[in-house]
Amino acid sequence: MHSEPRSGRLAAWGNALLAGFVSPDDAVVAIVGEDAVHRVEGLPGETAPVGLTLALGRLRALGVTGLRVALPAPGHPLGLSGPPDFNARALDAEEAVVCHGAALGLVPEVYEAGPDGDVHVEVVWHCLPVREAPPADVPSLGEAERELAEALRDATEMLSRLDVAGSGPVAEAAIDAYRARAERGREVLAPGYPPRAVRVLELAQRVGLLISVAYENGHGGAVSASEMAARSEALRPVERTARRAQVAAYNAFVEERERGVR
Repeated sequence: MHSEPRSGRLAAWGNALLAGFVSPDDAVVAIVGEDAVHRVEGLPGETAPVGLTLALGRLRALGVTGLRVALPAPGHPLGLSGPPDFNARALDAEEAVVCHGAALGLVPEVYEAGPDGDVHVEVVWHCLPVREAPPADVPSLGEAERELAEALRDATEMLSRLDVAGSGPVAEAAIDAYRARAERGREVLAPGYPPRAVRVLELAQRVGLLISVAYENGHGGAVSASEMAARSEALRPVERTARRAQVAAYNAFVEERERGVR
């Protein structure tokens, strides 16, 4: 989960655009990233898929004033509010964007196209109706920051006791390399986000990378079934905490606007 979710890019840069901090062209370039193209299908008033620039303008015209992120997992509908059809599609994609100001949501579908050696990624965002209700299980930034610090400490101690590859120097080197690439290539969040949201997202991404490295580098000393189960048990709540913190960070823009901070 250490890679930046497409829903995060869409929400962050879409919020910056809606608030007037960036131009439409800059927002679309940041949202698309390394993908070839993004389109939006099912947008009210459109009979065919449209580009992101038109889609974001149409959402504004429909009353959308902000965008929130959902990062659901089985048994954990994080950031969702229904209805069941939207929740099911978001769970299948493991992410979604929920509009604030209009009862609409966007779920990405990712395609690979092109011949061998020249494959590119295309994304279609399916626009669907959502239920206007508070999103599920999203913490405040303060709660997310405290939970992350505790989860990182507890997981590191547990993984070290289990001698899991990914809890020591290998993980630190991978994390440092990832952060160096991230700092060279992108902003952590779009303009207009509070500094605390940037801090929380950076820590959540670091925790997510630690989890990924622990899973990807084998079992370390956890050779028995019981030790492997203990490793998974240690990682599961940490991964959940990191996802909650990511959502809190991306959604901070809308939350502050609702409270009248900006």
